[in-house]
Amino acid sequence: MRQPQDPVDGTDGRSTGRPLQVETHGLDVIGDAERKGAPRTLFWPWFGANVSVLGLSYGAFAFGFGISFWQALAAGVLGIVVSFLLCGFIAVAGKRGSAPTMVLSRAAYGVRGNRLPSVISWMLTVGWETVLTALATMATATVFGRLGWGGGTGTKVVALMVVAALTVVGGVMGFDLIMRLQTAITVITGALTVVYVALVADHIHWATVSALPAGSAQQFIGALVFMMTGFGLGWVNAAADYSRYLPRSSSSRGVIGWTAFGASVAPLLLLVFGLLLAGSSGTLSKAIAADPIGALTTILPTWFLVPFAVVAVLGLVGGAVLDIYSSGLALLSAGLPVPRYLAALVDGVLMIAGSVYIVFFAGDFLGQFMGFLTTLGVPIAAWCGIMLADLALRRRDYDEGDLYRPHGRYGDIPLPPLLLTLAATAVGWGLVTNTAASWLTWQGYLLGPLGLGGKSGAWAYANLGVLVALALAFLGTLLTGRGRVRAQEAREPGPVTDEGVLNP
Repeated sequence: MRQPQDPVDGTDGRSTGRPLQVETHGLDVIGDAERKGAPRTLFWPWFGANVSVLGLSYGAFAFGFGISFWQALAAGVLGIVVSFLLCGFIAVAGKRGSAPTMVLSRAAYGVRGNRLPSVISWMLTVGWETVLTALATMATATVFGRLGWGGGTGTKVVALMVVAALTVVGGVMGFDLIMRLQTAITVITGALTVVYVALVADHIHWATVSALPAGSAQQFIGALVFMMTGFGLGWVNAAADYSRYLPRSSSSRGVIGWTAFGASVAPLLLLVFGLLLAGSSGTLSKAIAADPIGALTTILPTWFLVPFAVVAVLGLVGGAVLDIYSSGLALLSAGLPVPRYLAALVDGVLMIAGSVYIVFFAGDFLGQFMGFLTTLGVPIAAWCGIMLADLALRRRDYDEGDLYRPHGRYGDIPLPPLLLTLAATAVGWGLVTNTAASWLTWQGYLLGPLGLGGKSGAWAYANLGVLVALALAFLGTLLTGRGRVRAQEAREPGPVTDEGVLNP
């Protein structure tokens, strides 16, 4: 029987049309016979995951740093493109190793040493899928409330059931359904978003937008880092999960280009329009900052509210589906000995429980939870730096068997990458501040000693720690990892048997 992990026909990225089945692959390497498609097929999952109307709200978020339209535009373009290019570079590891991202990371961290970044990756992806599900639920309630159809507890319960079902089913079924679902989400949300833009275009007032005063360099850097963290740096730990199905002969440039293009094009367009909308009305900008999805309905005609709900829900589901799929893989890489679909189901249960708490019981929990996720962006940036440098140092494809052998060429728990990650994270947390949660005020402890004005100075909200963690980890690996990589690649290929294999 043919396996369900062959979702495309290798020509135009469309489904082959065979019946959907639950994906049986977990952390294992995809065999050559099952590697199909071309780099351009990566466009669909990445576009579908990032076409959410939440991208419009990032315009208001950017202006929250106190910068002008042109500064916000530059920060947004640079932040989105550069961060998704990082995803593209890591996606190359997928086609070179045909294993999930957090398995390929074992080449840098060791087979069991990699459990530390796997746990961090799992927490980040579960957190984001929970936030996206909660936002989709609340957006539906907001639309129904405006229509006079309810919007209370009953509406939220039904909306949460629908959103959670779409997300969990996609995560449990796996790659084949995700590729088909993301293609549909791309078409539907793309078309309806264009209609939204046309309907609210008359709310743009260029004179008001262009008159916004410029901010300082520190404020610009803060907006830039915010954009990087909110977009590509939130996906780097999943970047190879989809390119692993491509043939090894696929163009690396194509993998990088189609990943970055597919992920960036919708956020770029949405950001520009979001900046124009938010910059035209201070009232709307403040409303978006408080209610990112619901505020966007206030300038819509009533007849388009239901289509808008479809856009909002499907766009957020598109991101949540990719998150739950990758969070399941990260949980397996962290050491949970269950099939992939059960790991995704476990994450789905946690996602639903978290969403129920956020939607029905939490007061300011969402803000604090977002602060927690932002905090995780620092160690993920450190992991990204090590992964990128390790990939750049390699001249050969990964030894697939040794990715699963603690006594293979990649080692078990090598200390240098772990210590470098901890050091880069410690420095990074010392250079960021977090006002979203009172229990995170310990951050920023290096801003004073380094002469950057302390936690209330000009550099307090520049979030330099994310960039510093990324740079320190990258440069540290380039300087110290070359000999280790050369020694790994000089070894003979590992045995083809399963001897000594850990959770393949």
